[in-house]
Amino acid sequence: MASLNYHHLRYFWTIAHEGGLTRAARRLNVSQSALSVQLKALEEQLGHTLFDRAGKRLELTEAGRIALDYADSVFKTGEELVSTLRERPGASRRTLRVGAIATLSRNFQLALLGPLLGRADLDLVLRSGTLRELLARLDAHELDLVLANAAAPRDAASPRESRLLDEQPVSIVGRSRPEERHWGPGALRVPEDLDGAPMVLPSAESEIRHAFERLCDEARVRPTILAEVDDMAMLRLLARESPGLTLVPPIVVRDELAAGILVEHARMPRLTESFYAITSKRRFPNPLVAELLQGRGGG
Repeated sequence: MASLNYHHLRYFWTIAHEGGLTRAARRLNVSQSALSVQLKALEEQLGHTLFDRAGKRLELTEAGRIALDYADSVFKTGEELVSTLRERPGASRRTLRVGAIATLSRNFQLALLGPLLGRADLDLVLRSGTLRELLARLDAHELDLVLANAAAPRDAASPRESRLLDEQPVSIVGRSRPEERHWGPGALRVPEDLDGAPMVLPSAESEIRHAFERLCDEARVRPTILAEVDDMAMLRLLARESPGLTLVPPIVVRDELAAGILVEHARMPRLTESFYAITSKRRFPNPLVAELLQGRGGG
């Protein structure tokens, strides 16, 4: 097997980071035609096309994304070599890029990703957004994994795998103040006692909200909505400050329940929040994903 031509790899690396041949040629002070020839030679050696053309733009293929990750590591290692010999030691690190939808429990994310924090061999990159945005980034190989509370929609053009990691109950919580018990004496009955009750709810796009509204519709119950929130961190804050009730998985307000700041008045029947790990089917998956998900959920 012929040795890798690192000049060719440097040219590819520059094209990828500059976003095209024109800017890369300018940076390297070579002609575009010469740069194109060098890129072609690298593709022939690796046996894979590294870029697809999208109009005037070049987009990395899956093999191109893998090659870029290795090229980043190669040239970063070179920089570390120079730094080490100059008494500025660094560390070789791998990267795991995770996307999490905005409505996902921060406590759940911390429980899942916490063991990775502080590892000397790993850079954890965490991005937030809507499920649609994050799946697009997953398909573009900008993310290795997406965490969501719903499985990915089926898409033949973008084969994905959704692994159910866990399920959590959903509760009605409120501040521990007797004067704020809008339903009178006794235990809160759900959903009957929620008719007209002031409530803070997850946004209409969330799976929890959909299931909650179905239960209310079946019982002909209409709560009074004080606020709708698409971020679990904000939902947690409003639960602490609102005089009304909040629909939330207990894991989100675990600390407040333990401290007595909030009280769990009732568990919602037939209502759970699911936690999924969504990946794309790839020839070259990031091995850190399998390491993270080992022993969690089904296949």
